[in-house]
Amino acid sequence: MSENGYKSGSNLEKVLKAGHFAFTGECGPPKGANVDHLKEKFEHLRGKVDAINVTDNQTAVVRMSSKAASALMVQAGLEPNFQMVCRDRNRLAMMADVLGAYALGIRNMLCLSGDHQHFGNHPQAKNVYDIDSMQLIAMVKKMRDEGKFLNDEPIDVAPRIFIGAAANPFADPVEYRIYRLANKVDAGADFIQTQCIYNMKRFREFMKRAVDMGITEKTYILAGVTPMKSARMAKYMAKNVPGMDVPEELIKRLEGAGKGKMAEEGIKFAIEQIQEFKEMEGVAGVHLMAIEWEHKVPEIAERAGVLPRPQVD
Repeated sequence: MSENGYKSGSNLEKVLKAGHFAFTGECGPPKGANVDHLKEKFEHLRGKVDAINVTDNQTAVVRMSSKAASALMVQAGLEPNFQMVCRDRNRLAMMADVLGAYALGIRNMLCLSGDHQHFGNHPQAKNVYDIDSMQLIAMVKKMRDEGKFLNDEPIDVAPRIFIGAAANPFADPVEYRIYRLANKVDAGADFIQTQCIYNMKRFREFMKRAVDMGITEKTYILAGVTPMKSARMAKYMAKNVPGMDVPEELIKRLEGAGKGKMAEEGIKFAIEQIQEFKEMEGVAGVHLMAIEWEHKVPEIAERAGVLPRPQVD
């Protein structure tokens, strides 16, 4: 858990190290250079979360770069969690972007593999995958802790970044997920944000294994929450999103709410989840992914009892 004495300046790191229950949000950059639209989205999150994830061409769809959008957040006095995927860059570009992000005041980074380009709007694009997400984590850790590039040449000012990684407890092969998580922590992940969770029973089992294996003593795990807007959304995610476990009883619950009330029922379930995560052993916080629903974050945070956010030095 980053106990090597460096100081990143990350608010998220300070919140977690102080033992507070962390609460992070997410903001997808616009499909263009519309800065006003980006600012409108992230203003909903101001003061409600400890850091804001800025996605990197999520679902392989072209958007404003995560680094640029993160820098705009820094300028606005917010704390971004800069995301980087391995799909689009080789190691030279990655190391350059890590240094650039740090120089722009960015102090958190989430290391990801990235969705395959055939899912996106440029399926003819060539992927790179020079290194994978595990190697990316290790590379950033080497740059930070050793002050060296991958070729062992020294870095003049090392990027003191709080390193994050993602975990999907339900992806196939399911029995291997806990070991993949352990490998990411061993590679250098200071914190973990999970894929959105709907099957609470299975996630409890996953967390019990994480605790029993000592993983939660080495990293901070933030459980992923995405409020369902409708039964249709739930059915789509259950059928079409790999590694997503949406129980039939949740779909029935949303349908039972009736037309016009499904969104409120989805928010209620998300709030119940957050409240359970606050009590669940090994869970250090929640990552709320309110996709194109950023304006609902203040209400969810208030109703879930995670406000006000702690002020730490």
